Amino acid sequence: MPTEKERPYLPGMGYHGGTLAKGCFMAHVDDQRVARVLDALEAQHPGAQLLINDPWSIYYLTGFYADMFERFCGVLLTRGSEPVILVNALHQLPEYDNARVAYHTDTDVVTDAIASEIDPDKPLGIDTVMRSGFLMPLMERHAASEFFLGDFAVTAARTHKDDAEQELMRASSTANDAVMADAIKLVHEGVTEREIADQMLGLYRKHGCEGFSFPPIVSFGANAGDPHHEPDDTVLKRGDVVLFDIGGRHRNYCSDMTRTFFWGDPDEETARIYDIVRRANEAAEALIAPDVRMCDLDRAARDVIEDAGYGRYFTHRLGHSIGLQDHEPGDVSLVNEQVVEPGMTFSIEPGIYLPGRTGVRIEDLALVTETGVEILNAYPHDPLRLD
Repeated sequence: MPTEKERPYLPGMGYHGGTLAKGCFMAHVDDQRVARVLDALEAQHPGAQLLINDPWSIYYLTGFYADMFERFCGVLLTRGSEPVILVNALHQLPEYDNARVAYHTDTDVVTDAIASEIDPDKPLGIDTVMRSGFLMPLMERHAASEFFLGDFAVTAARTHKDDAEQELMRASSTANDAVMADAIKLVHEGVTEREIADQMLGLYRKHGCEGFSFPPIVSFGANAGDPHHEPDDTVLKRGDVVLFDIGGRHRNYCSDMTRTFFWGDPDEETARIYDIVRRANEAAEALIAPDVRMCDLDRAARDVIEDAGYGRYFTHRLGHSIGLQDHEPGDVSLVNEQVVEPGMTFSIEPGIYLPGRTGVRIEDLALVTETGVEILNAYPHDPLRLD
């Protein structure tokens, strides 16, 4: 998907490792991930502590996920101390063998509960998603020596997928390939976009996914000229393009792929822009390797489209990072000079959108390896008529 539009499936708990003690399950915080987060934090803020609130970052470290809505949940990390999981007593967690769970209730003063765990003599990194209603009272009472945005440290760790995460990303994309192969069988004369979209969840469940990584995009004809068209009652007609932008969650890791098909013979311009977009996609993917800059990947694809005279119709960045969320921090864009590194996963998705007429997008997921790249999608780029 080219921009943020995420409504994540809400998973159950998936505690990391864990042990049995006295016949009871003991959950486990991932020590290696915590160490990577603290290394990144202290490289810029020596001696600081970090309060993490993003639900997926909490899951990444602890194996616990829940949407808190108006309630508070956080993980406090400090070098030399065990992690502290601060959570409302509504959520009863198992004991952890390497972390402490600190509960508060709906009738407690939440700021007091949070402040009691923070060292007032140390700086505190806070999460971008932390609600101001929790943050401002902490600042007013000087709960830490200073406050700064610190979730860059978690982002740095989550950006580089470990071996287990890489396997989950592969499995998720394999399932997505199978869903795409099934989805095109739903296309027939007279069907509507909505009718197809309504059947997609069943396909993901069939192929071992918990649900969507984002609501599926199904676009016919002129609707494909809107990069984030939402499926409606548009009826398929001969000569239309059929665009699928779909993704699922497999053990909480996301897939995301776009393919554009034809119902009947495409007109001359649509066939031409399909070839341009395919070449743009493949030009960028051929360049992916460690130490290549993200902006150079975007430029490689964009040059193909601009040289063909359609630059103004490629209206978004080339790609986004992906993992536990379909859109994670980090992108493939002209302004991102970050170099590609092993373990990164991101999309490559050039497109050409002619408003009110037609559109084409081709999207794959890339996993950066020590020597180059592994494209996680096996579904082909070849133009295909579905009739």
